[in-house]
Amino acid sequence: MDDSKVVGGKVKKPGKRGRKPAKIDLKAKLERSRQSARECRARKKLRYQYLEELVSSRERAICALREELEMYKQWCMAMDQGKIPSEIKALLTGEEQSKVQQNSTKLSKVVKTEANSNNPW
Repeated sequence: MDDSKVVGGKVKKPGKRGRKPAKIDLKAKLERSRQSARECRARKKLRYQYLEELVSSRERAICALREELEMYKQWCMAMDQGKIPSEIKALLTGEEQSKVQQNSTKLSKVVKTEANSNNPW
């Protein structure tokens, strides 16, 4: 059977109700579209700022790790020449072990902080 209804002697078929959109509705639609575009640009700007901060923090972590690697390379070259670096002597004797641990702790904190940075996405 048909979905049409009889109301007041007239047959009404299901479909769109009301008037067609007027010029005022078109203006409102354009304004909503403009507002949506503004919000989209703002979100994009925030996303790029976040990504730039993330890149710079990772670059700082890379620099710190490169410095640590260079220090280890120098230690290895010194040991290849038969010299024992003072830092390694201290590690072996346990005198300045806390200093080395503090440096490595700072480095690991930098790397962990970078990994746990606030991600809005």
